[in-house]
Amino acid sequence: MAAPLAYSLIATDLDGTLLRGDDTVSDRSLAVLAAVAAKGARHLVVTGRPAPRVKPLLDDLGGGGLAVCGQGAQLYDSGADRMIWSVTLDRELAEAALGKIEAEVGQVYAAVDQDGVEGLTLIEPGYLMPHPTLPAVRVKGRDALWAEPISKVLLRHPRLTDDELAAVARDAVGSLATVTMSGPGTVELQPRGVTKATGLALAAERLGMTSEDTIAFGDMPNDVPMFVWAARGVAMANAHPDLKSAADEVTSSNEDDGVAVVLERMLEAGGVER
Repeated sequence: MAAPLAYSLIATDLDGTLLRGDDTVSDRSLAVLAAVAAKGARHLVVTGRPAPRVKPLLDDLGGGGLAVCGQGAQLYDSGADRMIWSVTLDRELAEAALGKIEAEVGQVYAAVDQDGVEGLTLIEPGYLMPHPTLPAVRVKGRDALWAEPISKVLLRHPRLTDDELAAVARDAVGSLATVTMSGPGTVELQPRGVTKATGLALAAERLGMTSEDTIAFGDMPNDVPMFVWAARGVAMANAHPDLKSAADEVTSSNEDDGVAVVLERMLEAGGVER
């Protein structure tokens, strides 16, 4: 009997990690994910994208499984198209947090991801979507952002870098929300205490797995908690320096199939590599 794989739960971020720049997964990555699944491993998407923006990608990956979405705020069953668990960001707290940030740095531009499997991404005037392939609905003013329950707020500033905006937001917001950076042009406010690690831990428990079973792949600071929780964290070559510092290993870039490189090596090593 072949030796079991070193890790039986493979947690991957999407943008900048498993996905290439054109929002596709390479044939090489699809093939190795199928190969590790044949060995009994489970692949779990852990992404900042809300559930409605993940389902088409999960269909391309075979669909039918769990996905951690919304930076850990949502546990989504793609096969049943239903939310198993979700937590929302209090809208009054979110509005107060925005006010505190703007008191420090002037006007910011905001967007929100609504909760639920049919939730929309709403953007206020002046907000530019950092990922142009993701659908969004432009509203007339900020008040419209709070019309329905939300999972998070996305922020942009006309002059500050993402790192600068995130640092100011953390100081200004305090305990009102968790501040994270998930990609270029994407600083986010999410429910306090909610991270990719909390969502991943919940999903792993449902799958009967633990942190010791888990290898995680990512590219941005929002993946740091996931790396801390998992037994092994692998950063992409294109990753933010903060994530590389937290990683056990740095692989090739997302464009060069960095996830596949590590999983192929894991397959060749069988149960030896840790």
